[in-house]
Amino acid sequence: MSAAQVLDRAWIAARIPHGGAMCLLDAVVACDAQRIRCTATSHVSPDNPLRSKGRLASVCGIEYAAQAMAAHGALLGAEGRRPRVGMLTSVRGVQIHVDRLDTLDGPLDVEAERIGGDDNTVLYRFTIHNAGRLLLSGRAAVILDAAHAAGFVAQ
Repeated sequence: MSAAQVLDRAWIAARIPHGGAMCLLDAVVACDAQRIRCTATSHVSPDNPLRSKGRLASVCGIEYAAQAMAAHGALLGAEGRRPRVGMLTSVRGVQIHVDRLDTLDGPLDVEAERIGGDDNTVLYRFTIHNAGRLLLSGRAAVILDAAHAAGFVAQ
């Protein structure tokens, strides 16, 4: 991805498992083989599907990070091939610095960095910032093609 290239929400929605309102990211603004940086404004939307009782808890930031990881996988995959489906299997070392995301003005900056893995599993470190303020951080493990590996076939 070139420095001047920005991939929009439509590009993301076509390549991650979540579509419609559940596609939470607005754009991929930077990416290389190890890292991705995305922006999102869906945290302020009253129609955000992750809201509960009108609120968006900060722990929902993990889903924003997971979608950034999925977009990263799509960018690294072979051109023209369907991206591999991943399943978030664990999150560790999560540190939450705010109670809610829906009260924050301005876009979220969602970053994920691949820190390990092999052909079947990937480990990422993630952070979410707003106006330079760290909101949430942690690590996430993803199993690729989990349903296929377990012997399940999508119908």
